[in-house]
Amino acid sequence: MKDDLQALLDPQPFDYEALMQCVTALSKRHSFLEFNYLGNSILGRGIPLLRLGNGKRKVLYVGTHHGMEWITSLVLMRFVKDLCECYQNHGSFYKNASELFLQTHTLYIVPMLNPDGVEYQIHGICDSNPLHDRLLTMNNGNEDFSKWQANARGVDLNHNYDAGFEEYKRLESENGITGGCATRFSGEAPESEPEVASMCNFIRFHTDLCGILTLHTQGKEIFYKSGGIAPTRSTTIAKKIATVSGYRLSEAEGLASYGGLTDWCVQKRGLASFTLECGKGTNPLPLSEYFPIYTDLRKLLFTFPTFL
Repeated sequence: MKDDLQALLDPQPFDYEALMQCVTALSKRHSFLEFNYLGNSILGRGIPLLRLGNGKRKVLYVGTHHGMEWITSLVLMRFVKDLCECYQNHGSFYKNASELFLQTHTLYIVPMLNPDGVEYQIHGICDSNPLHDRLLTMNNGNEDFSKWQANARGVDLNHNYDAGFEEYKRLESENGITGGCATRFSGEAPESEPEVASMCNFIRFHTDLCGILTLHTQGKEIFYKSGGIAPTRSTTIAKKIATVSGYRLSEAEGLASYGGLTDWCVQKRGLASFTLECGKGTNPLPLSEYFPIYTDLRKLLFTFPTFL
């Protein structure tokens, strides 16, 4: 019989409640897993921040900037469970002893940066939502929010970072994006959204981070440059990521070239940062993609910190 934790990580819609049940169960089962909060969402949901290890080489994993991409949270929590169990059992993975790995590395995981967007995408909006009427207008009067990418007030979090923000605003106008909507509206100012502001403040405070891995969907691609520029050694690391994952190296074009976490890390922090577009298909990816994504990325999630 499956335990409750394993059942939570089966292929099924992974909403905020499921995430919090999973985080709580894991942190109770494994005392070495540190559970805190990065900050709060627009609607006051705490954004979980997990920490494993106490080593000098510090790495950050981030999932679900976009409401439709909650499958990345499921993948990251499956990885956390596997790593915790490996360490608990004094095991090894891909020729690395788990105890030595967590002595020499610190791994931070933000499995779901946009919990409000996930709730909208999976459950729609309820009548008690203080933004109900405004959200319906943003969604073209449609009560079906299954294509919702943005946060609670219609800002696309991965365009809200201070990286080419003014240029992006010009492109927004040219593409008819004039305000909050399901996707691609960057907000009134960089870091206007508490989710993004919390992420940026965490990175500013943790000046010794070695690298960041951000999971999106879809396309089986790796992005690591911004404006054709990448920090020292990023190309070498990106090639290793490609080899381990089977994903291809790409460069962003058009609207996708501005305002993302990787763009901000590269441009403003000089920090090696990599965006993975996980899986293949049309967003939101079907749950049948969950195990193929995890199979493709499991080795990378375990070994990425050793590349830095």
